Amino acid sequence: MRVIPFLVGLTLALVAPLAQAQGSFEPVITVNGRVITGYELDQRVLFLDILRVPGDHLAEAERGLIEDRLRLEAAKRDGITVTPAQLTAGMEEFASRANLPLDQFLEAIGQGGIAPETYRDFVHAGLLWREVVRARFAPRVVVTDAEIARATSVEQGRGAGPRVMISEILLPTSPATFLDQRDLAEELSKTATSDGAFAAAAREHSAAPSRDNGGLVGWIPVTNLPPQLRPVVMQMRPGQVSPPLPVPNAIALVRLRAIDQGGPVDPADITVDYLQYLVPGAGTPEAAAEVDRARAAAQSCGELFEYARKMPSDRLVRETRALTQVPADVAGVLADMDENEISTALRRGDTQVLLMLCDRNAYTAIGTAEIPVTAAAPAEGETRPAVDKDLGFGRGPSADTMRSEIVDQRLGALANAYLAELRAEAVITRP
Repeated sequence: MRVIPFLVGLTLALVAPLAQAQGSFEPVITVNGRVITGYELDQRVLFLDILRVPGDHLAEAERGLIEDRLRLEAAKRDGITVTPAQLTAGMEEFASRANLPLDQFLEAIGQGGIAPETYRDFVHAGLLWREVVRARFAPRVVVTDAEIARATSVEQGRGAGPRVMISEILLPTSPATFLDQRDLAEELSKTATSDGAFAAAAREHSAAPSRDNGGLVGWIPVTNLPPQLRPVVMQMRPGQVSPPLPVPNAIALVRLRAIDQGGPVDPADITVDYLQYLVPGAGTPEAAAEVDRARAAAQSCGELFEYARKMPSDRLVRETRALTQVPADVAGVLADMDENEISTALRRGDTQVLLMLCDRNAYTAIGTAEIPVTAAAPAEGETRPAVDKDLGFGRGPSADTMRSEIVDQRLGALANAYLAELRAEAVITRP
């Protein structure tokens, strides 16, 4: 289950009167002999209400509880358990998504009628399932550097779509400083709302390299932002400051300056790396045989280069150019090709061109906005956090971040398929 970013407003949802869970302890669903009671169902519905999860909460609660029973059964079958310390850490991590320590989170949901055991069981099932998935599938998921490069390529939408101009504040956190930094973030989200105030706060408190520019990042594609931050920013209006948002090792505040809905990447911002292997005698059996040999030997540009090295140097041409500078005939063929795909659509006289696309990328460097930042440097003697070059959203996701995202996506797909298999085989009854 995904907790929507506006969970930070959890306490506001508890101001309105909430119905108390008075559900029956009689069974309402049985999953492979494991009982789900009416009380559990009512509690899960209330929990979804408080989390503001969209959709039919009763149907979602039934689905979630059925799948939790299947997750627990799978963990037991595989001999997987979690320790009390791991369970507490998992409960704390989930609560931190609302920028609340565990005790305050339990108090908040308790005001909505949610028992601590309901929350504990919810997290427990999730932790066990995560370990089941890791044990079963993690060794099978290997992400190569080429796959990371492709994930940030034009074909995958890199650089396309909306762009935003933002300023950022990244408050570094550790277990010892989390509560203080959370309080500071909440204060800044209410007080640092103007250009000058936000820039001053960035200079004083942010650990991102952008602090020396008052937190200004400039124009970046929305895809540079972490997945949990994108929907928040896209729902903001220029001039608004986001609520505090947990990110790895920090709490983030973002001030939206401008937004551009964008569209396809400008061809001037696209570079292509391609290789041409020129085979004489186009249309002859000999040329066709050579093309077949090259195709069989080469699944990548590197392999094609190695294969053709024995040929005269003028028969092998590799170039990296802006798309607008590529000859029209070549550009037309490249437009429909995937990376490491081979085309034999081109001929030049009696020469067959074996064309291979090596790489295609969009140039999405950090913009430099022409907006004055009216923030003075901290006074002499004031302390600031050390700059962490890995913090900040201007550079986009690092290779390690992309690797983790791809691994999570693949594990998620395998987990969903396994869960669907378990559900298809389960005996699910209702009184």
